[in-house]
Amino acid sequence: MTLLSVNLNKIAVLRNSRGGHEPDICRAAQTCIESGCGGITVHPRPDLRHVHPDDVRALAAMLRGRVEYNIEGNPFAAARGAYPGLVALAREVRPTQVTLVPDGDGQITSDHGFDLRRDLAQLRPLVGELRELGCRVSLFVDAGSQDFELAAAIGAQRVEIYTGPYAEAFADGRPAAALAACAETARRAQQAGLAVNAGHDLSQANLGTFKAAIPGLAEVSIGHALIGEALYEGLATTVRNYLQILR
Repeated sequence: MTLLSVNLNKIAVLRNSRGGHEPDICRAAQTCIESGCGGITVHPRPDLRHVHPDDVRALAAMLRGRVEYNIEGNPFAAARGAYPGLVALAREVRPTQVTLVPDGDGQITSDHGFDLRRDLAQLRPLVGELRELGCRVSLFVDAGSQDFELAAAIGAQRVEIYTGPYAEAFADGRPAAALAACAETARRAQQAGLAVNAGHDLSQANLGTFKAAIPGLAEVSIGHALIGEALYEGLATTVRNYLQILR
């Protein structure tokens, strides 16, 4: 079954809006695990707008040996204040997977993937170091990306397809072209020996259609929609609903 990794960034956003420790990100992770999810995702940023480095460390301590731990972020972003840098965090906590994403402070959320040919030289040593730490490495890519053989050659093991355009097209009632682009991208990546993850704006409404179109889909990382839906249905129920879709 496709693994569900729950992104807990929005739990941290809610906590940060008031200060203090509530809602507790580790308690949220525990609820997701007890409800059957196979992984937890966080995306720390240098501006500390949601998940903080101490959250990354606390989750690592509680998750070890239980479910997969996926840390996302921009490997090119320099250390700043309390943020030590993505690779430095990975060196500390040794997550199951590190998903490299080319996002910047000015972006509200991740909105594009790497240009694999252009970014190859910068990515190569970082991928190598993460692999030496024992982390699986996934690269965030757009639907329509190519050059997956280059990604495999530098040691990447997976790609995560950016599904924002698919989700937008689905909401507009015309998902066919965007879905076909994702499916073709997944096929090319798999032919190059890479496993395929997906994430961004996936929801209970659009996930089933997406999964049916992507044979061998390894993992979905879902946060914004899942936490929003959980406000109405409860976190445990919402996680179980997603798992039912993935089955």
